[in-house]
Amino acid sequence: MKVIDMHCDTISELYYRREAGKAYSLLKNDCHIDLERMKKGDYCLQNFALFTELTRHERPFEYCMKLVDLFYTEIAKHEDLIGVVTCYEDIERNRKEGKMSALLTIEEGGVCQGEIAFLRNFYRLGVRMMTLTWNHKNELASPNRIWQEHGEAFFEPDTEHGLTEKGIEFVNEMEALGIIVDISHLSDAGIEDVFRYTKKSFVASHSNARTVASNPRNLTDDMIRRLSERGGVAGLNYCAAFLYDWKKGDTVLSRVEHMIAHIKHMKQVGGIQCIGLGSDFDGIGGELEMKSPEDLPILEAAMKKAGFTESEIEAVFYKNVLRVYEEILH
Repeated sequence: MKVIDMHCDTISELYYRREAGKAYSLLKNDCHIDLERMKKGDYCLQNFALFTELTRHERPFEYCMKLVDLFYTEIAKHEDLIGVVTCYEDIERNRKEGKMSALLTIEEGGVCQGEIAFLRNFYRLGVRMMTLTWNHKNELASPNRIWQEHGEAFFEPDTEHGLTEKGIEFVNEMEALGIIVDISHLSDAGIEDVFRYTKKSFVASHSNARTVASNPRNLTDDMIRRLSERGGVAGLNYCAAFLYDWKKGDTVLSRVEHMIAHIKHMKQVGGIQCIGLGSDFDGIGGELEMKSPEDLPILEAAMKKAGFTESEIEAVFYKNVLRVYEEILH
């Protein structure tokens, strides 16, 4: 079964290893993702996010540029296996040549530092999807509220702080350029504004259903329904924190049965056409039943056992996301 995964943090993870003086390679490593295991998992396309933690880097734009360099350097070493894509036709060409595809994305719109020129330059460098925020307020918008108490994280929806004027300018420019707007990590108010100020399809690259797991990083039923009506897709996040509600002291285990519960619910709310995959590999901790790309057949088998048809499984695994890419990436 072909696979398109809308989100991983592997490039950032490899960069951290390089900075620590450790061996790193996109071809083969002990991260969640490498090219060898992607090939074994029958991957069609992997979105590689340039994840940037604003509080960790004083010059986020410059840091993100270093991630761009690492991405292209690693891909260039293995052009026989994978090719960078910037439009739908590139995906089709790679498929015909028997190669996988790599799509460059940004996780944290703050790397643009409010400069439209930076956004345009990232587009010229191949970026085709961007989250407006990560977990910190920036020039464009705010995430849902997150705070720490006694070593435990707490989350709360933010229905007050949406897109800033600069954020509205950015989503308009993203639509004009052909950069897919990604609402994962955005506040509830911000998501409402994206619906209000955009016209094209957009995605939640790695977000689940809030009715099934209450973490506000997930989407409400209303968001899922409206995202589907817009033609967008939500990528199933494999992180346990977004799959089920667990308490401090519980064993944190990401199970495929939890994923099936989200897929069933999202199908009931928005239809099968709004569901994709967004693993968040190399950005998540805890114990995983699906540990790497080569384990995706576990999910395929579980979906079959749960009564999903072959065409529905294909839709979730790659066809729904491919439809959005065909619409927007020109």
